[in-house]
Amino acid sequence: MPLSIEQKRANFRKLHESGCFVIPNPWDAGSAKLLAGMGFKALASTSSGFAWTIGKSDNHVSVDDVLAHLKVLSDATDLPVNADFEAGFAKEPEGVAANVTRGVATGVAGISIEDSTGDKSAPLFEFKLAVERMRAARKAIDATGQNVMLVGRCESYLVGQPDLKATIERLLAYSEAGADCLYAPAIKSKDDIVAVVKAVAPKPVNLLVGMPGGMSVPEIADLGVRRISVGGALARSAWGGFFRAAREIAEKGTFTEFANAVPHPEINAKFQ
Repeated sequence: MPLSIEQKRANFRKLHESGCFVIPNPWDAGSAKLLAGMGFKALASTSSGFAWTIGKSDNHVSVDDVLAHLKVLSDATDLPVNADFEAGFAKEPEGVAANVTRGVATGVAGISIEDSTGDKSAPLFEFKLAVERMRAARKAIDATGQNVMLVGRCESYLVGQPDLKATIERLLAYSEAGADCLYAPAIKSKDDIVAVVKAVAPKPVNLLVGMPGGMSVPEIADLGVRRISVGGALARSAWGGFFRAAREIAEKGTFTEFANAVPHPEINAKFQ
């Protein structure tokens, strides 16, 4: 019997209490089911991975499309799903709150709100407004009465403003505004990671790992990180195989890349 939404949400919150877990990012029901079958304990959506499946670039998908996608992911497995909800699909706190309320209704167990504007001339929302937006998201979740976690994301490193002090200042403000988990994508050095973990403790920290090499899961866990996500990296890996095979056909007229494909019986058996 499928788990209830309430149980998924309770399981998700429990995962954040101790230890370190990997929260991989599927982009459709099939990838979600495959990941669930591999023993992962939770999943997270990926804005980029989903956007590519509908032929759009990252951050150019409508809130309605994302909400429908989150419902698909949440219904696909018994695992809790954390929503990559970008910047809440609104600038003003009231708009963020309204969209977060709709996000909760999809059945997700967590919702991430970031402070990126998408404007290269001013890539982050002004500090006060960013905090107000986070507070509005918290109030919206609380008003639903649902046990949904709020993840506060500071995008400073991701938009080319790698100021550790300023990043921590924002994360602490988001924590105070009600974020349950804190996240600064693109921080990489051990010193920076540890500094963030210590600054926001006892609240958990999410770390993004999207490139090859670097630290292993045990090494990251030793830094005090609670959860590890991979963003669009799994989707990019899948597209990588597609690109290589399609380019070979288009440019050489040969099909040798198909040797790297998953055999039909193996992948088909995953969806019985």
